[in-house]
Amino acid sequence: MNISYNRTMASDHPPQSVARSPGRPREFDMETVVDGAVRVFRERGYHATSVGDLSEATGLTAGSLYKAFGDKRGVFLAAFDHYVATRNAELRHRLARQSKANEKIRVILLFYAESSHGSEGRRGCLVVSSATALATFDDEIATRIETAMRRTEEMLRELLQQGQKDGSVAPEIHVPAMARTLLALLHGFRLIGKSGRTQRDMLAAAEEAMRLLR
Repeated sequence: MNISYNRTMASDHPPQSVARSPGRPREFDMETVVDGAVRVFRERGYHATSVGDLSEATGLTAGSLYKAFGDKRGVFLAAFDHYVATRNAELRHRLARQSKANEKIRVILLFYAESSHGSEGRRGCLVVSSATALATFDDEIATRIETAMRRTEEMLRELLQQGQKDGSVAPEIHVPAMARTLLALLHGFRLIGKSGRTQRDMLAAAEEAMRLLR
């Protein structure tokens, strides 16, 4: 999952409830519906997810899904944006607690490691799974994925530069190359997490990655 740093993303706010005419009761809560869609797309992947699966996960009929989102792809796009925005918000909250750049980088590594073990790890990352299954077939989704990954890489590069200034990152490190290396590690965590790694495995890998910065 990929996070912007010191930026405001257009998708940073979770989807709101479906619009309705004055006096008409709300039929469903959009955030709850999209949460259900995120879950099933993460577990099954885009191609293996049917409209029936989405109906079961969201509690909406196929007709209501089509009315709200247009088609399965529309549901997926809403789920993707919601997933990225929710993860972004949680990580920014954690980063705000740290002052030194290397500790912020550790927070990012641990954040990904925590998502890459047990049942949560087996569900996988919607960004990583989309990159392998959809990016070559859908230009709009490919753009979303590329944007998310580039923002993560930019965040890492900024933190590495800050770390070299505050002395928490070794000065001889080549910042652009290390940012790409850490990006690959983060997405690698989510990929191998699909195989059911333990928490101890993933946290140890995150701490070992920190040795690259010394």
